[in-house]
Amino acid sequence: MEIKIDKDEIKNNLTIEQVFDLLAELGAEPRMEDGRFVCQTICHNHPGHGSHKLYYYDNTKLFKCYTDCGDTFDIFELVCKHKNTIQEYKEFYTREGTLGFREWKLYDAINFVILYYNLSKNSFNFSNNKDFLKDWEIFNKYEEISLNSNKQIVELKVYDKKILQFLPHPRILPWEQEGITREVMEARGICYDPHNEGIVIPHYDIKDNLIGIRERTLIKENEKYGKYKPAILNGKMYNHPLGFNLYNLNNSKNNIKQIKKAIVGEGEKFSLMYASLFGIENDITCACCGSNLINYQFNLLISLGVEEIVIAFDKQFQEIGDEEWKRWTKKLTTLHEKYSPYVKISFMFDKKDLLGYKDSPIDRGKDIFLQLFEERIIL
Repeated sequence: MEIKIDKDEIKNNLTIEQVFDLLAELGAEPRMEDGRFVCQTICHNHPGHGSHKLYYYDNTKLFKCYTDCGDTFDIFELVCKHKNTIQEYKEFYTREGTLGFREWKLYDAINFVILYYNLSKNSFNFSNNKDFLKDWEIFNKYEEISLNSNKQIVELKVYDKKILQFLPHPRILPWEQEGITREVMEARGICYDPHNEGIVIPHYDIKDNLIGIRERTLIKENEKYGKYKPAILNGKMYNHPLGFNLYNLNNSKNNIKQIKKAIVGEGEKFSLMYASLFGIENDITCACCGSNLINYQFNLLISLGVEEIVIAFDKQFQEIGDEEWKRWTKKLTTLHEKYSPYVKISFMFDKKDLLGYKDSPIDRGKDIFLQLFEERIIL
């Protein structure tokens, strides 16, 4: 029976810059050329051993290899080809609880992309193919074992902080007008890239290592490739997998340890706005850079001794009861079921239409934020 997976929505929503970022992470050395990019043929070669003849076409969301394999495939198939070429087999736990190995398959690649961009698995719709569902259950078991354990160790690339010393720190009026103070931007190392005309946002891990740099474009026409993307400074891309860190946790960790409470928003601006409104000395926020909280991020918070995690994600519905509302409440309920056995989980949820569509709880000012906080939902 044919396996049917509703994965096209995720694939089609990936911008060309996001796919470029992922290929850079895989060591394919991508280069942009007239609305498309070309990279090394990592579909059948180790990084550094192939030629630049693997092309990505954003209009079809497909790759085409113009050398030995000659195949056409999407991002998920490429990840499988690449991982199996370099023999990066995935560990998993069998039904008997023993550790085994197998080649990367479609659901492994889907999970890899989800983790890299910190997306949600809730949009996947599997057919009634029992063999496929059984494999997925085994993989879920592996994830459950990883939860709140020391087995899930990820070593991220660390960059030299000196690169930031050469960037200017002018007043960034668009963000000041939104309520982010210059004091907070200075404290968080926000600077400006005059070459690409973007706001530079350094990302540090919990130990204060520089692990990535993101950039928010200020050029309107470039927003079609995504408002945020990995920074490219002096020809080098400073990318990192967003799902394996929490932005601002290096700054707020001591307050979180003391208060035993953390507020998790989606984007970097959430934490910057919070510190601007309530003071840097009172900051207990971090940002997951997505609309999901994965095991690795959860474990980072647990390591600080938190007793409550407050989810402060953007408003992802227009009216209570509409289809978006149903999907969003189901997603939050799943999140609660996953983590509530370990810690108190609460949600800043707009029940009174205080926010606009896709607003963050912090976007409408201090008073509304405090109201949403006081009225947060505990399932």
